[in-house]
Amino acid sequence: MSKYLDDLEIRDPRSRERALFRRLPKFLAEISETIPGWKQRLRKFEVATVRSREALAQIPVLRKPELMEAQQKKPPFGNFANKAMLAGARYFMSPGPVWEPQAAGHDDHWGGARAFHAAGIMKGDLVHCSLSYHMTPGGLMLDTGARAAGASVFPAGIGNTEAQVEAAAAIRPTAYAGTPDFLKILLDKASEMGADLSSIRKGLVSGGALFPSMRDEYRERGVNVMQCYATADLGIIAYESLHRGRPLPGMVVNENLIVEIVRPGTDEPVAHGEVGELVVTNFNPAYPLIRFGTGDLSAVLDEPSPCGRTNLRIKGWMGRADQRTKVKGMFVDPKQIDEVVKKSRGVARARLVVSRSGTNDSMVLHVEPHKDASIDGAAIEKLLAAVTKLKGSVEIADSLPNDGKVIDDQRDYSK
Repeated sequence: MSKYLDDLEIRDPRSRERALFRRLPKFLAEISETIPGWKQRLRKFEVATVRSREALAQIPVLRKPELMEAQQKKPPFGNFANKAMLAGARYFMSPGPVWEPQAAGHDDHWGGARAFHAAGIMKGDLVHCSLSYHMTPGGLMLDTGARAAGASVFPAGIGNTEAQVEAAAAIRPTAYAGTPDFLKILLDKASEMGADLSSIRKGLVSGGALFPSMRDEYRERGVNVMQCYATADLGIIAYESLHRGRPLPGMVVNENLIVEIVRPGTDEPVAHGEVGELVVTNFNPAYPLIRFGTGDLSAVLDEPSPCGRTNLRIKGWMGRADQRTKVKGMFVDPKQIDEVVKKSRGVARARLVVSRSGTNDSMVLHVEPHKDASIDGAAIEKLLAAVTKLKGSVEIADSLPNDGKVIDDQRDYSK
């Protein structure tokens, strides 16, 4: 079996970039013609000129609260799906609620095959799939990806742990797909029941954190577990890969996606290596998402992957980006802090720390200067008050942590 699913995974990065941005203008023109929501959203842009990341960055990020509002006004998809392509589709509901369609006629709608192949799960494997197959798309997302990679699937779903153990002991699956923690529940229950699940030697997990200690425990029990990063809206965004039998740091971005990292609360891409919100553009004609803000934090890894795959690598999930915080009864948004940074001479980045002073909320804006820059703290304090309509002090820091945090709420809500 090939080390890669296909040659797309190892093409020259510049060729991939050119191919994506040659394709994008035509795609934007098509969805502007066929999908009312995108026609309205893209009306101010000359889509034929969106041939670079810089041009794409001019389009506002579509975030989940905005999509949910549109879906509530025009259920189920908020005029952001192509109705002509939904005959025979499945409709899913994720927490929120947020609605997502799976159009008919695509064997790997969510792009999971590459993640399974990279985890060594392919033709000849039988996958025990333990994500929900109803309402949300998780189970089918992994199911279709495994089968597109050539594996067979037992659709176990969730719950009924004893019955799942009995089924696995009978049909001897070679791989597991589901959440990281449910595999441990299955293996522990099997030990309790005296059932043999030693046939499971590989796993692909999502929907939760695979902690290093958990991965080590699975390895000690003879199961090599890899993880992928997915959302119900977009499918498999990125996945881990192996080198010399060991998982590599970070995750490889899936093909046919454009991934950006933007400063939380803004539409502006950050420099490579800086933590920010993960924003994704897909090429799904039935349910296109252009600059869709996942609300998750990540960062780009500059080094090429030792596995040989040449696509962009990200660090994986690093927390949530939505940091809008209420102070003294008023919301402070990361966009406001970004405005203060842009209007303040010499400031490279800033972080607003919110805490309690006695019984009152207090704000301190920590600012990191550009190299050799001089900062006027008093002027920034006035600007902070003008932008947020709240008083706060300013402290100059040599450097701030590169963790994507713009607003740090340190108030103890248990007291």
